[in-house]
Formats: sequence, C-alpha cells, structure tokens
Amino acid sequence: MKSLDLMLSRNKELATPMPLLPQSLQTLKAIVIGCADMRVDPAHVLGIEPNEAVIMRNIGGRVTPGLVEEFGLLGRIGEVAKTIPGGGEEFHLIVLHHTDCGSTRLVGDPDLLAHYFQILESEVAAKHVPDPRKSVVVDVAALRAIPALPGEWLISGLVYDVATGLVEIVVPAAPIRTAENSLAAEIA
Repeated sequence: MKSLDLMLSRNKELATPMPLLPQSLQTLKAIVIGCADMRVDPAHVLGIEPNEAVIMRNIGGRVTPGLVEEFGLLGRIGEVAKTIPGGGEEFHLIVLHHTDCGSTRLVGDPDLLAHYFQILESEVAAKHVPDPRKSVVVDVAALRAIPALPGEWLISGLVYDVATGLVEIVVPAAPIRTAENSLAAEIA
C-alpha cells in the first residue's frame, strides 16, 4: 500500500472531531520546540494530547530567526482570536533536543549552519550543534533574551535519548525572566 493510502486509512480509524479553534487555543498549556526527526515526535515523547500544546518542529529543534518569527505570528493569532496562550494560567515553553540528531552531521558544513541560524560562520561553534545538552542550554538562553516573551512563562530545556526513550531535564523549569535576569538584561 502506498504511504499516503496507509496514512489516510489510519486517519479514518483515528478520526476524532476537534473543537472550534478558539476553544482549542484556550486549553493550550505549552509550546514545545522539537526536532523534525521522525523518531522524536514531541507529542509522543511527552505524551501530549490534542489541544494541550503547540508543537513547533525544525532541523535540530533549534531556536532560529524563523522560529522567533513564528512566535510573533502565533502571538498575533492569539490577539485576533482574543485567546492569548497562558492567560493567567501556568504556561510552559519547552525546548526539546535529542541524542543522535542528524544536525550533528552538518558540523563539517559551517556555511550551511551559518545560513540556517542566520549568523556568521565564525559564530557557529557557539551553537554547540554536536552536543544536545549544551545546545539546549544555548537555545533556552536565546529565548530568555527575547523581551516580547512573557516573563512569567516557564521555560525549560530537555534532551530525549533515542537509545533509551527517556527524557532528561537539562534546564529545570523556571520563569523566563526573574528579577535577577531582568536586571542583568537592563544593565546590558
């Protein structure tokens, strides 16, 4: 059976009507940034049900200028729908990297990585592409530096081990901005 035929057949077996968009936005509790790798579906890895989180996936699950632009669009959608994620409830931003990521194979192509991150080639090493524990720390710090993200949102960094199926907390959940890091940002 062709891949599409198989997927459509599965869809018929699994089909469940979804609530209207404004209701579904009201139930959001998280945004998960994860890798496009087929082995690492954040919804599956973290047991996320429909309407519980926005899942954003790209190469390496990295924070890139394109991803930041998507945040802006999501925020605008929330404004128009009058359902801003979080809305007084705990809201969590999760960065999920994983072991054996295909992006590690691009280390020998710094020009490709520089283009992807929209940085100079000399800055690629600071992204720690070959080490998911270090790269998740870099990406959490990049998100903390975005002043438009609500400071009260929680943020954390996780690494999924493809060999064991387990998730490790690398950056524990904490508000995006605390009084301490807000002051440091003002001074800088």
